[in-house]
Amino acid sequence: MAIYVSGRAAREPWRHEFTAHPKEVTQLRRMVRLRLLLWGLRDQVDMAQICVSELATNVIQHVGEGTPATLRMEVNGPHLRLEVEDPDPRALPTLLAASDVLESGRGMALVDAVTDHRWGVVLRGETKVVWCELAVGASADCRPTNGPRIMRAAAILELYGSRPLRSGGGMAGGAGLLSLAVAEEAAVAVMTDVMHWLRAHGHDPDDVLDRAQNHFEAEIGGPV
Repeated sequence: MAIYVSGRAAREPWRHEFTAHPKEVTQLRRMVRLRLLLWGLRDQVDMAQICVSELATNVIQHVGEGTPATLRMEVNGPHLRLEVEDPDPRALPTLLAASDVLESGRGMALVDAVTDHRWGVVLRGETKVVWCELAVGASADCRPTNGPRIMRAAAILELYGSRPLRSGGGMAGGAGLLSLAVAEEAAVAVMTDVMHWLRAHGHDPDDVLDRAQNHFEAEIGGPV
């Protein structure tokens, strides 16, 4: 289980269940970007977003819209590994020749290119996993993220969450541990409430979320 330790986002494996739909791809890209920025892997953001888009789109096109799927992401030694699992082991991805690939049907060719041919398929009984790996530089940023914003967020999440931060002063003290699974559920509740408030007061929630993301990325030095 992923945890925050001394204000750092530990690079524990991350898992997200989603429904294969074109509108979901944008959300997946956003979540991958934020996760990698928290992990200090800003150099991998663009290529990881491309890979996730293609893997999710592959499920949409060849398994079907509405298919339940799972995205997994972890740092595996010198590589960032991305996996998308779906419940159809028969619909295997196909690598088309460059001359046969169109913008609307490029299949796995783009994934093959950006990952330097590091991708494959694993069959697991009634499901399949399509995976790919991106190189992670040894100098990847692991700066601590402790500070006033983190402390305020920890206080809010503790109010919303189902369990308190452990002893040690929480995020402020540097010794506390916050379960990321619990924190994410609480964060979703916080943001959902805020979005309802924004809509009720005549604001566009998506516009505010985009502005917040831009501020976040600018403050930690990530791409805007």
